[in-house]
Amino acid sequence: MQRNLLRSLKLVPLGARHTPRQFTTISSSQIPRKLLAGRYKFHIMPVRGMFIQTQETPNPDSLKFLPGRDVLGTGNTMDFPSIGSATGSPLAKLLFRVEGVKAVFFGGDFITISKTEEAEWGILKAELFAVIMDFFASGLPILTGATPNSDKTQINDDDDETVMMIKELLDTRIRPTVQEDGGDLIFMGYKDGVVQLKMQGSCSSCPSSIVTLKNGVQNMLQFYIPEVVAVEQVSEPSDEVSDKVFESLEKNLKVKEKD
Repeated sequence: MQRNLLRSLKLVPLGARHTPRQFTTISSSQIPRKLLAGRYKFHIMPVRGMFIQTQETPNPDSLKFLPGRDVLGTGNTMDFPSIGSATGSPLAKLLFRVEGVKAVFFGGDFITISKTEEAEWGILKAELFAVIMDFFASGLPILTGATPNSDKTQINDDDDETVMMIKELLDTRIRPTVQEDGGDLIFMGYKDGVVQLKMQGSCSSCPSSIVTLKNGVQNMLQFYIPEVVAVEQVSEPSDEVSDKVFESLEKNLKVKEKD
């Protein structure tokens, strides 16, 4: 079938890449003990030999944390755009307790943290390092009642040939590249030649996300699948509600600070 040929096709570039990634590495011995103790429900000694790297993303308000071990496993992702969506993840709930954290995203072997515009990475990093190290040492499950996005691009028996090809291309060529930048693209639907995608992680609030969607993803899909006429970004009603709740909470906190 035509879709099976996608695996052997040469990748079309997604467009100009951003500036070279910058890495920061920290070990458990570098975390101040006072950050590791007393602030959270459990206190575990730092994981011996654990090193966490940070990696910049195209979004200045999002940063990738690489703990050097699996988070959700290869190909799996999970988005937590607000604290209200983190009920199914003990780790996400702890990360949201850090002041300045706006959103959390889990990938196969990384965690993307998005901050508010006012927050400074120089202040946030040490506390986030401590939370991540403490959690992995606890042995608690990362997810307790949430399902990763791995099934979003699964090919179903009732998918037509075009949808099969779109899902195949997204899963094998496009999503892995987007995940390298700390985000993900989720297939939401296809109708009248228009592919509907939801952007997550660092991509969801990135200033260049629309350019990436149009110049990168759309061009690639159209190159391999002539039936595709456009790609559009969509969001779910629950995401819009979460954004409004977060904005309201942020305004209330600013009012209290002035008082």
